[in-house]
Amino acid sequence: MTPILAEALARDAERIETALAVMLPEMPGPERRVVEAMRYAALGGGKRMRPFLVLESARLFNVNPDCALRVAAAIEMVHCYSLVHDDLPAMDDDDMRRGRPTVHKAFDEATAILAGDALLTRAFEVLADPLTHGDGNVRSELVLTLARAAGAEGMVGGQMIDLDAEHREMDIGIIMRLQRLKTGALILFACEAGAVMGHAPAQLREALRGYAQDLGLAFQMTDDLLDVEGEAGDLGKAVGKDAARGKATFVSLLGAARARDQAHMLAEQAVTHLHAFGAEGACLRDLALWVVERRS
Repeated sequence: MTPILAEALARDAERIETALAVMLPEMPGPERRVVEAMRYAALGGGKRMRPFLVLESARLFNVNPDCALRVAAAIEMVHCYSLVHDDLPAMDDDDMRRGRPTVHKAFDEATAILAGDALLTRAFEVLADPLTHGDGNVRSELVLTLARAAGAEGMVGGQMIDLDAEHREMDIGIIMRLQRLKTGALILFACEAGAVMGHAPAQLREALRGYAQDLGLAFQMTDDLLDVEGEAGDLGKAVGKDAARGKATFVSLLGAARARDQAHMLAEQAVTHLHAFGAEGACLRDLALWVVERRS
């Protein structure tokens, strides 16, 4: 990771942590347990890559930093909700996330379900608030685009295919579709959000879409490699679960060497989409190259 990218990620992660803590305040009363679970899920860990993409894409179009931060926090809430639900026994049945017990282990399954539900709905409350953007049409487009990215046409649909992968054979085409929905849809929203807030021209918005699509696949291919080659201590979660369940992944279908080559090719291809932004796209370029070299 380049020093510039490391500094930018650390700076923005701190800003996101602060924003999430403010937007998810502790609450008295009998409902406080679900808020505690929401804060447990959202605070104190994670790469914060999706909110970082929101903030970086917003900088390209001189979007108000406070507005961009609200959208960045909203997408992290959606991402954290998805992790809470994915970890449940009915889904991936994971005990560890980000180096500590998953929400259903730290609290209980019912509380974890409610905490995920509440994080999701809070995200849309944040996007719909006039504080997020003064233009109601922009807020509406952000809500619509994130709803599609998070729902059956996006992340939830991808998770359904992922669950099916345990019970039937899948080819590379279906696996690519799975990952474009489960992982790629939120990454695409994150990159496009800055363009939406900044009223970007169609050509530049399309460049960010191309970048996001290649980045999302490169990210997932690397995740599949880490599940085979990584260390649980580095990742903060169990490894080898896909193979144990007999699930098709990029690694199982392509082999580790070819999957690694494909991931690097996609990262380099992602960078080519950023040429129109010149030096302003440096952090996004560095991120694409780091994604395939990371160990966690």
